[in-house]
Amino acid sequence: MRKFALLASVVSILFLPHFAAAQQGDAMLGFGTITSPSNNGCGFSSSSSGNFTCPEKGGLYINLGADVIFHQRLGAAFDAAWRASQGNYEDSGQPYRPILFDFNGVYEPIISKKIRADLFGGIGWQDTRFYGYSETTSCIYFGACYTSSNHFLIDVGAGIRYYFWHHAFIRPEVRYYYIHNNTADFSSNNVIRAGASIGYTIGGPGD
Repeated sequence: MRKFALLASVVSILFLPHFAAAQQGDAMLGFGTITSPSNNGCGFSSSSSGNFTCPEKGGLYINLGADVIFHQRLGAAFDAAWRASQGNYEDSGQPYRPILFDFNGVYEPIISKKIRADLFGGIGWQDTRFYGYSETTSCIYFGACYTSSNHFLIDVGAGIRYYFWHHAFIRPEVRYYYIHNNTADFSSNNVIRAGASIGYTIGGPGD
């Protein structure tokens, strides 16, 4: 969790220089799950490695996000989502945890005083960690006993935010990820994450 705290600090530093020129800024914490729509269970991958792979689906995912919105309701956003607990790779005893990062452009049209839409798309990467003891310095001294499999991704998504109390809102949302070469680890390059976030807006129309 210290790594995620550090990541949040880095994102804050990246966004702060632009905040003064923004109409609003938002911070969000959410929960959801993922599914892979085009898989048919476990089998040998279609990649050149020919590994035995399983669907990337299920589990509780936590996500942290932030955005800044400028004129014309256009802006930029960052989001990180990770599996809350380690998964058991198809009951094989192999612990794993996917972590998804993305940087997006955002368009936020105002539907009514309390309802707004969030439409976003961008790029990022997935870091899938497979856990197990290894004779490495990071494992022995820091407890970081895993190997990482990183893949570039493209994502698009949408959410509807409802302001239930002053500047506090809830946002059901869905995201689609195309993860390049994800079949090296799982049975599909296509992943969908659905869930909801609670957030807070600083600034915005009417302030």
